[in-house]
Amino acid sequence: MKGRVKGYREQVQIGEVSQRTGLSVKALRYYEDIGVLAAPQRTAGGYRDYGTDVLGRLEFVRAAQAVGLTLGEIREVIAFRERGDVPCNHVLDLILHHTAASGQSAGSSVRARRARRPRSARRR
Repeated sequence: MKGRVKGYREQVQIGEVSQRTGLSVKALRYYEDIGVLAAPQRTAGGYRDYGTDVLGRLEFVRAAQAVGLTLGEIREVIAFRERGDVPCNHVLDLILHHTAASGQSAGSSVRARRARRPRSARRR
């Protein structure tokens, strides 16, 4: 983190978030409207000014969707976190519910998601 001031938080506008995540600007606005993303600060000119922490949130959303969670369920998990609660048991229940409904095991669902990711993006 060379050259950064302690406590400094980089701000990015919606177009850059879109470019860095591959999500459309329309999808980002929708996520904001339904509460998956918190409303960002606005610049003096009225542009959305997101902190880079939004990138981690969107990575979580994409991973949760990959295991079958709906946006409503993802919003519930996010609400747990924002209240300071640990959502692990809730997430596990949701995943087990989805895998039971689809006839897959939880492990096969995770393996299938990993197999779809490019090799360079897989954790070692």
